[in-house]
Amino acid sequence: MAGAAASFRASSELIEGFCGEREQSSIRVFRSAQTSGTVEFPHTIISAVLDLRSDSFQPATGHGTDFDLEVKVSESRAGPLIVGFVVDAAGEVREMSWVDVANDAGGPQGERRWFHLDRLADGTRGWLEDVCGLDPSVVAILLQEDTRPRAARYGEGVLLNLRGANLNPGAKPTDMISIRIWATDDLVITTRAHPIRAIDDLADAYKAGAPPASHGDLVTFIADRLTFRLEPIVASLEDEADQLEEDWLDQNTPAPKLKLAKFRRAALSLRRYIAPQKEALSALVREAGPFLSESAKLRLRDVQDVTTRLAEDLDLARERAVVIQEQIVEQRSEAMNQRLFVLAIISAIFLPLGFFTGLFGVNIGGMPGVDSPFAFALFCFALGVVTAGLLYLFRKADWL
Repeated sequence: MAGAAASFRASSELIEGFCGEREQSSIRVFRSAQTSGTVEFPHTIISAVLDLRSDSFQPATGHGTDFDLEVKVSESRAGPLIVGFVVDAAGEVREMSWVDVANDAGGPQGERRWFHLDRLADGTRGWLEDVCGLDPSVVAILLQEDTRPRAARYGEGVLLNLRGANLNPGAKPTDMISIRIWATDDLVITTRAHPIRAIDDLADAYKAGAPPASHGDLVTFIADRLTFRLEPIVASLEDEADQLEEDWLDQNTPAPKLKLAKFRRAALSLRRYIAPQKEALSALVREAGPFLSESAKLRLRDVQDVTTRLAEDLDLARERAVVIQEQIVEQRSEAMNQRLFVLAIISAIFLPLGFFTGLFGVNIGGMPGVDSPFAFALFCFALGVVTAGLLYLFRKADWL
């Protein structure tokens, strides 16, 4: 029972037995300098203040150390439901747990319900089909592995797939994650595989007692928050493109291939979903009908305009990356041609010199100057004159 509290005398064997009765159970005890700790179970979290009678308290070993335990039991998430809220006809917000909706997701007339599910959890498909009564095709779209942004009217509801930045720890923001939405006037179901910040913002609004006025506004809120968190990521790519141009083109610094390739992949990864997301938002405005109020349609058009701008900015960033790449290739080709030109000039100079030295180096009779002590000096002077003449001709032809 949520909120229940009790004080009792226990032992480590009792706690181990309590753990052993639960499937895939585990126990963790965190002890501070004040000898307090927290004992956590998969389906029940017990916050305990421990007045330890022995400094060798080791709950996992089963030595039977006694301690006084003040327990507060609270329920944690069990089942596919991550968060759920109900707004009644009077505007009062009530948070729902899996126990509340496991067998009945309906409610009185006039209530608006929002349930956010983990699409990878066991029982999600069965709950959507059996308890919510959704069409199997709708369920398949909510749970399918890979999606692209899209929006479509389906019966009395709206199906919407959107993508947002992956801002989870250790993840790349450009690896966009999806959220799938089924929305009617009285029920909204969202599913995801990874945590997404837009849903946290929406849950905070519900908890603060300020939920969206309608489910059309709820969908608009999610789209707006997804786009809001994409803007700084796209802006950072533009800044990176500016830095690349400044470093590689203006200052002619060496261009690391991996950095440029990583930049281009990031831009392409974002554009892959932002461009169709613009079309999905446009389709939502066209096909939602009375599900969206006029104010919600205006806000969605604003979100669509921002998404269009982001897509255009990504196109520009990608084109700038292509231009940088072309400039780098051109610079490298130019440098290579310059080196080959220098080698060609050197070869052109030494080719006649090699000819004369080879000619006068033959070991046969009749070679002029064999008996003269000045022949070698005259020969070197003649080679110098030939070299100077060649340099003069190359200079006159603007080859040097």
